[in-house]
This record gives sequence, C-alpha cells and structure tokens, in this order.
Amino acid sequence: MKSFFAKYYSNLFLSNRLFTVLGCCVVLFLLSFFFPWLGDVPALFLCTAVLLLSADIWLLYRTDEGLFARRNAPEKLSNGDENKLGIYIENFYGFAVSANIIDEIPFQFQKRDLLFETQLKSKQHKILEYFLKPLKRGEYEFGAIHVYVKSPLGFISRRYSFEQTMVLPVYPSFLQMRKYELMAVSNRLSEAGIKKIRRLGHSMEFEQVKNYVSGDDYRTINWKATARRSELMVNSYTDEKSQHVYCVIDKSRGMKMPFDGLSLLDYSINASLVLSNIAILKEDKAGLITASEKIGTVVPADRQAVQIRKILDVLYKEKTRYLEINMEAVYNKIRSTLKQRSLIVLFTNFESMSALQRQLPFLKRIARFHLLLVVFFENTELRKLSETPAADVEGIYIKTIAEKFTFEKKQIVKELAKWGIQSILTSPQDLTVNTINRYLEIKARQEI
Repeated sequence: MKSFFAKYYSNLFLSNRLFTVLGCCVVLFLLSFFFPWLGDVPALFLCTAVLLLSADIWLLYRTDEGLFARRNAPEKLSNGDENKLGIYIENFYGFAVSANIIDEIPFQFQKRDLLFETQLKSKQHKILEYFLKPLKRGEYEFGAIHVYVKSPLGFISRRYSFEQTMVLPVYPSFLQMRKYELMAVSNRLSEAGIKKIRRLGHSMEFEQVKNYVSGDDYRTINWKATARRSELMVNSYTDEKSQHVYCVIDKSRGMKMPFDGLSLLDYSINASLVLSNIAILKEDKAGLITASEKIGTVVPADRQAVQIRKILDVLYKEKTRYLEINMEAVYNKIRSTLKQRSLIVLFTNFESMSALQRQLPFLKRIARFHLLLVVFFENTELRKLSETPAADVEGIYIKTIAEKFTFEKKQIVKELAKWGIQSILTSPQDLTVNTINRYLEIKARQEI
C-alpha cells in the first residue's frame, strides 16, 4: 500500500481551484452557526467537492500513459545564435486537458522561467517551439521534461516526468556560416552588408569569351571574336584561385573581454569560420593558426570539402589563455609553415599604443613576406562614454579618458598603415561583415 501511494500520489498536486472550493466550505460552515436556515447546505457542498475531487483523481490516474512528451533538438548548437528547439507533446486521455510544461535546460542559460502552457484535445499532439542562445562553447546538458496536467475539473494536477537527458555540444557559429554561404552561392551577399567591389583590373585567369551585355567593360572586347561572329564579344575573367588565406587567432588574455555576452575570442572564432568558408567558395585555400604564449593548433591551407569540418573541430576546443601572445613564435611558425605569399588575417586586440609597439617588430617581419591584415576591436563601451555629454566634473574626467583611448585606437591604425600593414578597427558586432568586405576587396585588387 505504501509503494502504491508513493508511486501515484507523490506526483499529485492540489490546484488553486480546490483550495477555493475548500475555502467556500469553511465559510459556509461558519455562516451556518449564524444562519440556521442554511441547514445541511455546507455538508452537501463539502460532499460534492469530495466527490468531484475523487472523480478528478480517477480521471487522471486511471491510466499510466495518459500523456507523452519528448524534446526535439539538433545534434549541436551554434554559439551566439538563436537555436530552435521544440517539445513534442501528445494527449492520450479521452478528454481535453490543460498542461504546464517545464523543460530542464542547461544551467549555462540561467533561465528559470521556461514554462509552456497549452491546451490539448483528446488524442491531439503539438510541437511547442522555443529558442536558446548559447554564449559559450562547450557541452550543455539537458535534463528531464516535467508536465503538469489537469482535467476539465481542474482540482488537481498530475505530474509526468520524462527522462530526456542529453548532452549537446555548442560549436562556433555554423548557422552564421551557412547564412553567408547561401548568400554567396546565390550572389546575395549585399543583403548582409557585403559591398560590391569594383575591379581595378583583370586577373590573369581567363575564363571564356561571351556575348557583350550592358555593363561589361569595353576594354575586354575581343575584336577577333567580334569580327568572326559579327556581334560584340568580350573576354570573361575569373578571380585568381588557389590563393592561401590563413586566419591567425590570438588566444591571449586580451581576447577574454566580453561584449554582449560573447568574448572577443568567440567573435574572432565565428568570423574565422565564415571567412574560411567564403574563401573556399571562392576556390582559395583556407588555413588556421591559433596562438597565445605558445603556438596552439595549425591547420594547413586546403580547399577540400572536409577542410571546414577540420577547422570547425579545432575552433570548438579553443579557450582563452591568460598570458600575452608570443608574436615571435607566431612569426617563426608562419615562416616555417607558409611556403608561398599568403593573406594572413590576424585577429587580435590592442588597447594601447604601447601594446602595439611590443608586437610591431614581428608584424613588420610577417608583412615583408605576406599580405598581413590585422583585425582588432573598437571598445564600444568607451565609445558610448565618449559620446555621452558630461553633467559634472566626474563625468568630464570619464569622458576625457574615454576619448583618449578611442583616439589611441585610431592612432594604431595609422601606425600600422605607416609600415604597409593593413588593418580593420571594428566593433565586435560588425566583425564578420567588415572582414569579408576586406577579403573581397583584396581579391578584387589582386593584392595577394
């Protein structure tokens, strides 16, 4: 008998409706002392409530499988993106029910209000969709799904617990990568803010002779083919292929700084993944180097179909280190690994001119042999402070300091340009778009 009650009634919960009815019974019994004409009304009311409660218990507990629920989740989650998940729920009762559903999501999301309320007719099923946005790579553990179901009487709730334990890995932003990939394939990159770069010349890779259409450069007219066909024909050129594009990611302590929940390292990782994929779509070879106080992982440049998977698996494991980047080691690794002139996109961060000066000798050496593009970050919080009007002396001091650091970032860009090193100073949110824009511009100008 004890195990019977433990099995069934440990999952029984009294509802507010039942407490309201019992409260009415108490009031009626109290009133009957002052109003004898009420007679047996309180007792009849209580008996009716008990009968309805018994009927409600019987309706919900007469079957062990009155409800079913499961979680619909992808194999992996995309870092920094809204990932769609769902809960499938089906009602096997012979009557309509109302259900409150609680999904035990990973603690990393710090959400305590993920509650779904729904109505289900008899034999009806639904899929309740919701979105989760992870802000850190790693493994996320999901727990059980708890469903609290009520009959139309609504006196009690029965809890169903469905063990749905699963561990999902959170990878760098592959959803962002797919979005840009689809836009690149369908020539819609401009929708994401990617600029169309006007070519200043032609690459050496001839593609075909085609009919002239409005907008073609008249300098590409093939006069011999035009004479043969008696209509304007032009030479068509394609971008040079098989150029090496390496993303070098700084994992030092400066990349730990968070913006909108994501660290600068995660922004760089997401942008590197997108840039590598776009480079492969442009038939270039994409590679990767990670470094902090020592060299991390090196993925040699390639354009095979499995290359993006290799880069994704490497980036999934990368974590911030707490020492400054060893740029000398980066230079030595680049010299020993890269055998031809390549585009090197260095994702790092300089907060002051002195920080740049420590690394500048090695950056100049790299730029002697390769086309170096240094990508570093604008401090958006300092920019907001510098743009906020000062209301008192303290505000003036804060605004002045913020303007000083903002100005120093711009000076870093000029200092790099003085030594022939290209750079991008960008907000973390615009990192991917600005990096792709510069890559396409470099290809159009044939600078590699």
